Amino acid sequence: MAKYFDVHPQNPQQRILDNVVDLIRSGSLVAYPTDSCFALGCQLGNREGLTRMRSIRQLDDRHHFTLVCQNFAQLGQFVHIDNNVFRAIKAATPGSYTFILPATNEVPRQLLHPKKRTVGVRIPDHVVTQALLAELGEPLLSSTLLLPGEEEPMTQGWEIKERLDHVVDAVLDSGDCGTEPTTVIDFSGGVAEIVRRGAGDPSRFE
Repeated sequence: MAKYFDVHPQNPQQRILDNVVDLIRSGSLVAYPTDSCFALGCQLGNREGLTRMRSIRQLDDRHHFTLVCQNFAQLGQFVHIDNNVFRAIKAATPGSYTFILPATNEVPRQLLHPKKRTVGVRIPDHVVTQALLAELGEPLLSSTLLLPGEEEPMTQGWEIKERLDHVVDAVLDSGDCGTEPTTVIDFSGGVAEIVRRGAGDPSRFE
């Protein structure tokens, strides 16, 4: 049965953040809010968590998982970014964008696209997510909480708790959450390719 945490959207309680981070570090899979919509997240290197995310969402090995990072310093450990791409991404973050980039050796092999050796990264503009990432001290391995056969992600914490009670370990709820996944920009070829139009304005990359 999943634990349910009701957290203040602007001043998240430290006690709750500590509890959720402890769960993540102990191998738990959590559902948490972002600036686009709810996501599933676990600790980087948590193979069981990764397998559970694939199972919940019925994903194949070509799916780009995302490393949700607190800041650019953290993001730079996991992907290769040239100067032009750096400026473009810097201008759009934090925000509702996911960027696909060539991965560094810090990224576990099972997260990489099997042919392109790429991974998704993002820096969210969300108070609770940022507080959680600051407490964790490393990126969250994540995927949008979009269930198979459904067109829109889940947006209500109580509903997630109700429907996924036996497949996730915790739900972190801070109230209203967005309904659109991130806009996905693939920079792995050196120029911007819009893969998915979502919550972030894609016009700056067109």
